[in-house]
Amino acid sequence: MSVGGYKIRNPAAIHFITFAVVEWVDVFTRKDYRDIVLDSIRFCQAEKGLVLHAWCVMSNHLHLVVSAKNENLSDILRDFKKFTSKQIIEAILNNKQESRRLDA
Repeated sequence: MSVGGYKIRNPAAIHFITFAVVEWVDVFTRKDYRDIVLDSIRFCQAEKGLVLHAWCVMSNHLHLVVSAKNENLSDILRDFKKFTSKQIIEAILNNKQESRRLDA
């Protein structure tokens, strides 16, 4: 599932999860990108069965205390990370004033 080998071993349990931005770039200081993360979390709650117990968005990482209604937390997190990362990258590339763009 991940390079570090972390796995959801008990899908019925509540888990503390941390996601970090590659190279710890402070992406979430921008409201537009932070809103993408929050909208993705809301979608996962409404449509995928994510149960959000606590959360904290920092400048370059995200902490979640979560579980899943259908014990499919691994699937939810996989989809969340894939969709959200693509949306943030697209938003960065489309923002002509963004200093984090690869062609800047």
